[in-house]
Formats: sequence, C-alpha cells, structure tokens
Amino acid sequence: MKIAAFTKNYEGRQVLDFPGIELERGKIYCVIGANGSGKSTFAKALAGIISADLPTPLLESGISVGYMPQKNYAFRMSLKENIMLGGRDGKKAESLMKSMRLEHLADKRANQLSGGETARMALARLMMKSFDLTILDEPTAAMDIESSSFAEQLIQTYTQETGCALILVTHSLQQARRIADNVLFFYKGIIRGRGSEHRTVSSQNVRSKTVFGLLWNINLERQKSCVCVNYSINNKCNLPLTFALDAL
Repeated sequence: MKIAAFTKNYEGRQVLDFPGIELERGKIYCVIGANGSGKSTFAKALAGIISADLPTPLLESGISVGYMPQKNYAFRMSLKENIMLGGRDGKKAESLMKSMRLEHLADKRANQLSGGETARMALARLMMKSFDLTILDEPTAAMDIESSSFAEQLIQTYTQETGCALILVTHSLQQARRIADNVLFFYKGIIRGRGSEHRTVSSQNVRSKTVFGLLWNINLERQKSCVCVNYSINNKCNLPLTFALDAL
C-alpha cells in the first residue's frame, strides 16, 4: 500500500514534507516525535480531514480508511448504541466491549463517560469495521495504564485479523517498543528516521538505545510523576521532552 509524497503549509509556513512510503499490510507503524513535529497533520491528511497542498490522491484508488482522532466524540445514547454506530453486529459489539472492559457500562449514557472511557468506546466503535488503512491519533492518551494495555492488545489483534496497515501516533516510546513493527520519527515536519529492530543498553541516568534501527542517546532527570528527557536521534535532532514515568 503506497502513500504518495505530499506537503502541507499553513499561512505560508511548511509544517509537513512527507516523502512517500510503502506500507505492508498486517503491520503496525508508530509515528513518534515532539509536539508540533507534524504527526497529527500527517494523520489528518491521510484520513482526508485536511487537504494536502496539491490536490493529488495520497492513497491508491479503492483504499478504505478508518480514523480515530485525538478528540473523541460521544453521542447522547448508550455506550453500546454508540459502538454499534460502527456496525450492526451485536455479538461483535459485545466482544469489543469485553476486550475493553466496558460491559458494565453498556447501558450508560455515553456523554456521561470519563475521558478514558470515551476513548475506549471510540476505539471499539472504530473496530466494528475492517479497513485497508487504520489511523489512530494518540488513542491511549486519556487511558490509564491498565486500559492502555487492553487497548494495545486489541490494536494488535485487530491488525492481525483484518490484515490492515495500521498507523498509530504516540508520544510513548515504550508503547512503540511494545507493539510497533516499524517506527517513523518526525522532526519539524520531516521524517528523520525509521526502522524496525530494537535493543537496549542502559547505565544510570544516561541510556543509549538502538530502537527500531535508530540510535537514541537519552539523558534522564526524574521529577516526581514525570521524567524530563533530552535526547538525540542518530547523534542529532536534540529534543527536550517530558514523559510520564511509564514512557521509558
């Protein structure tokens, strides 16, 4: 499955310069990078939410696309009815609710759910259907650790069973290591690295990691509930970031 090269400018400023890529079906591609690096713009353009600078197709004809945005929506109906907006298969809806530990909330009004519950519902709703390309923009950002684990298992199962190519935007390096088959590293709107293998070497506050074929030199400073990180990719692209403690 090929994604064509494209660019995106806002008010004369280029925010994305994507060179094109060929995706393999049945594989998970994690997109990582700092805030403002073009990750969500990339996801929205592929999903057709925004247009690229040139009106040329980004995907081959006939490719079906499923998209879960960062901000999830809940209609004023029950959680189960919300999920079944994605398809009318009641048994599948029940199976997805079970996978996401939502059975006890099946009859609850969806607009009364917490942020994490809404995200779990939205993921289940999307997965009521099969797509050629599935795009998830930070699907677990509002979830706790346990719910994120359930979601990751569901994402992996869905990808294998449907044979789709799945693009997952995430800030969590650990999440990428757990479930990605390939990683795309975005920096200032450009892909600065990609790869598919990983190994880890650690020593106190400084860690050197080869993750998905990219060398990460990471300096850690632990502060209460987060870790302040300054890292470089292949000895360049120095980036200061803050992660939750489960991110490293």
